[in-house]
Amino acid sequence: MTMMMVMVSRARLLGGVALGLLATTPAWAGTAPAGAPAASADPVAPAATGEAPPEGEGLGEIVVTATKRETSLQKTPIAISVLGAEALKDRHVQSLLDLADGTVPSLRVATFEARQSALTIGIRGIVPFDQNQTARDTGVGVYIDGVYIGRSQGLNSALFDIQRVEVLRGPQGTLFGRNTEGGALSLVTAQPTGKFGATLTGGIGNYGAYNSAVHLNLPEYHNISIKLDGVLQHQNAFVTNPLPGSAGWGYFNRIGGHAAALWKPVDGVSVELSYDQAKDQNTPFYSQLVNYNPAGLPVATLAQIAGNGGKLPSGTIAPLSPLVVVSGDDRMKRADIGVPQQLSVDQTHGFSTKLNYQITPDLELRSITAWRGVTTDQWDNSGGAHRTVFLPNSKFSRYSLSFMQQHQFSQEFQAVGNLPQFDYVAGLYYFTENARETAATPSTNQWNADGTGYTILSQVALGTITSNNQGWAPGSFFFQRGSVARAYSYAAFAQGTYTPAGFDAFHLTFGGRYTRDKRNGTLYLVQGKAANFPFTFDTNRFDPMVTAAFDATDAIHLYAKYSTGYRAGGANDRSQTFAAFGPETVKSYEIGSKMDLFDKRVRLNLAGYIMDRTGTQIDFDNVDTNPSSPTYNLHTEETRNAPGTSKIRGIEADLTANPVDGLTVGASYAYTYTNIPLTPNPFLNNTPTQVFVVFTPRNAASAYADYERPLAGSDAKLRFHLDGNYADPVYSFQNEATRTDRSFVMNGRIALADIPLTGAGTTMTVSLWSRNLLDTSFIYRRSAANARTLGDYANFNPPRTVGVEASVRF
Repeated sequence: MTMMMVMVSRARLLGGVALGLLATTPAWAGTAPAGAPAASADPVAPAATGEAPPEGEGLGEIVVTATKRETSLQKTPIAISVLGAEALKDRHVQSLLDLADGTVPSLRVATFEARQSALTIGIRGIVPFDQNQTARDTGVGVYIDGVYIGRSQGLNSALFDIQRVEVLRGPQGTLFGRNTEGGALSLVTAQPTGKFGATLTGGIGNYGAYNSAVHLNLPEYHNISIKLDGVLQHQNAFVTNPLPGSAGWGYFNRIGGHAAALWKPVDGVSVELSYDQAKDQNTPFYSQLVNYNPAGLPVATLAQIAGNGGKLPSGTIAPLSPLVVVSGDDRMKRADIGVPQQLSVDQTHGFSTKLNYQITPDLELRSITAWRGVTTDQWDNSGGAHRTVFLPNSKFSRYSLSFMQQHQFSQEFQAVGNLPQFDYVAGLYYFTENARETAATPSTNQWNADGTGYTILSQVALGTITSNNQGWAPGSFFFQRGSVARAYSYAAFAQGTYTPAGFDAFHLTFGGRYTRDKRNGTLYLVQGKAANFPFTFDTNRFDPMVTAAFDATDAIHLYAKYSTGYRAGGANDRSQTFAAFGPETVKSYEIGSKMDLFDKRVRLNLAGYIMDRTGTQIDFDNVDTNPSSPTYNLHTEETRNAPGTSKIRGIEADLTANPVDGLTVGASYAYTYTNIPLTPNPFLNNTPTQVFVVFTPRNAASAYADYERPLAGSDAKLRFHLDGNYADPVYSFQNEATRTDRSFVMNGRIALADIPLTGAGTTMTVSLWSRNLLDTSFIYRRSAANARTLGDYANFNPPRTVGVEASVRF
């Protein structure tokens, strides 16, 4: 770890030098040179981070669409990280959760609670704690081919033939709109080519893993091109469950299909229809008890508990069942207590229509129409006996059940064009969604009198327990919470870049977005009783943006940027009254440079930023873990807007080098400082409480090396990839000072690529891959909320996985 800290210290020094340099140099900007075609302002080769450049040509260009048009990454005045298709393969990225290792240091991905069924995604310290609700939004927008995804549920579905992942760092309020105050995560899929081609992939790995994929392009027929994709991903649990027939923890089985049709009836007009459907069956990560009685309280005896009416005497802690394992720093492979655990099921589906009309060489009109839906059946029994107090004959093992349905519709119109010395994008946007959730938290197990045994509870007799029959079914248990929510958003936006005549090295970009947000809903069920707690949210918002930019040379570009972002207000459906909260807003000041050096053998991109956020949404939560309490298992949460201004400061550096042909190395670093004012805690009589930004390390770094060597006498190539990712400890809960472990993960891949199979261009690639190559073990989520009643519980990262994969391309 000493070597890693040295690397972090050097990166921090580099960032400080960069800021000093940037403070004394003018800034640059723009999207594309004035007068360039609207659809492709900068014709560049489709390369991406982690892909080997052509021999002798240095580092290739990278295409991005962050400004609603295709531009060169180096000429786009936005801090952007890009992962191309080859980089995703090298890291064996099958879903967004695989980016949690820190491949992009400023991007943070984590499970909500321990659940694979919903993800928490943050950028630059804008990381919400609980976005897994019907009436609130994220701080980072996720987009698939330009379509906004409204819910965090379903985000961990299998990825379909991703061409590149763009991580736009910093507020994107002008072009992307609401809920992008931290940035945007844009996934771009491969489009129909109109030429016959297919890629068939299959692989196996440890923990019973297997995966397969089919990507088929059909020949163009009557100006119509069709592409079909199918994906299957499976992995058995890495923590087994002692209860026969019950699923273990860390399991997933993902399947999905995607179809796209591209029609070009006449020159300048294209219509693309796309449909996708996916199903993700999974179980949460296991919650372990990592210590017992850390406060050193007197341990009550069974006799003392019996003499106190079955309750713990004041000032004591409950004894520990002899069946319960205190794991310490070790990741468990087998649970100590068997509990019913069935598969959570997330199902997503969506349809989109994209219409492009090139009216003139300098003006293109676009329309993106999309409908999407997601349903989630959540079954989370990951805590077992590790989160509740032991009392004789008491119930335990909280089964967190949630059944959510959401559907959304969005419509966006864009005009993308050029005038002399001026490029512009303007548009209109509409979004609406409806979401409904019911939830319950029954106990599935019951202790005997002395904790030496337990029985399995069932609210309905459904026969023998199997992986699909746990003795629990929707409708058979007592629903405790129910809510509905609706949202409507309307926006108009425009952005333009002016390049003065005779001074084409300077660019001034300015833009703005007007948004009207409306939201309402009702909490109609509280603790199993009918209720009527409505809420409404209605606001107008204008987000401006100004960027000044300067091309110091053809290879050195500088910029300074002011932008704003906004996260809509809403209501917390874990509140007992559906209490509403207001929006949070951010102002960002950023300077940066993008440099290609030494004949494009070295690329160095630097950014420094200051963000001031007001109205920070803070989630205070409380779970009743006392079996003798009338509200046992109840998870109550209240959201408050923090007073004053929250401060976020950061430095980022991305270095890529191609020192010799065939070898590409890279490193990225992010320093993030956060501070939130003391915020009244509703569970402590509104006492001002220190709160934290979750899942945001002070220092994070990643590095990789790719080497490609042609095989003599063949078109085949031997490829090697290795990457390492480090992060400082982070907070898991906004109102807990407890932090996780430092994390370090290495991934690797060796591939024999492009092996000729026929004279018709058919090739095969065979690879050996590993995630968490060194099998490092660390806690990524930890809570000390029960420190005085039991102990800290925590979730560990996945163990090492390895596999082989073969792919045939026709």
